[in-house]
Amino acid sequence: MYFRTAKDGLDLFVRLTPRGGEDAIEGVETTSDGRSHLKARVRAAPEKGAANAALEKLLAAELDLARRSVSVVAGETARLKTVRLTGDAAAIAGRLCALAERP
Repeated sequence: MYFRTAKDGLDLFVRLTPRGGEDAIEGVETTSDGRSHLKARVRAAPEKGAANAALEKLLAAELDLARRSVSVVAGETARLKTVRLTGDAAAIAGRLCALAERP
């Protein structure tokens, strides 16, 4: 699964592509080791936290969450990140599933 329940919401596993030409969610991907993550791309460069901030803003908009409810909590300098989504876990999970299934 590409997310797990946390005490105050969900932890989302994301593979981020900075300088990706557009800000977009590209579905769920499973790596050869069996781990799943949400694929995302942002226009921002991976400098001084700009790509992480763009990812947080993108996820907040796509999931209809307040910007302060989305934060990168692990993998700040890596492509594979853990993003904390604070709020009602069941509601966020439903929105995540719908988002991941979009073409």
